[in-house]
Amino acid sequence: MNAYAPLTPRADLSRPMPDAPGARLDAATAAVASLREEERRLERIGFETPLARCHQQLRYWSFVRALCLLPTGVRA
Repeated sequence: MNAYAPLTPRADLSRPMPDAPGARLDAATAAVASLREEERRLERIGFETPLARCHQQLRYWSFVRALCLLPTGVRA
């Protein structure tokens, strides 16, 4: 399996992010939720390498989600 292949369709990095801020947040939230579900599944069956990849992707998407939560249009 490709080390960069997404573990879930929602966490696919090749999918374009939506233009609207709310839609971007929804996409990132969906990716995090799908990875948390996959994480629970992988823990149950004991697959260590895919679980490590899941943690990496979850960390990335959690960061993206946090960025999407930042206010937009902030003026300095």
